[in-house]
Amino acid sequence: MKAMKRFVFSAIAVAMFVGLAGCSGMSTQGRNTAIGAGAGAVGGAILTGGSTAGTIGGAAVGGVIGHEVNKPK
Repeated sequence: MKAMKRFVFSAIAVAMFVGLAGCSGMSTQGRNTAIGAGAGAVGGAILTGGSTAGTIGGAAVGGVIGHEVNKPK
């Protein structure tokens, strides 16, 4: 069981670093959108007990908020 937990943790860490490396060439607004969507997905999953609809809804709302934070005027 410990080996499985270690493997899952390592896989998540690698996926996170690869995902963050993909954001290096993004604009500030695009990066804020991606961060907002990620945070919204986590928040939606937590608030709804892990339901798919809550996760997707949270990602959508978080992405919109992240997009609008530093929108050029």
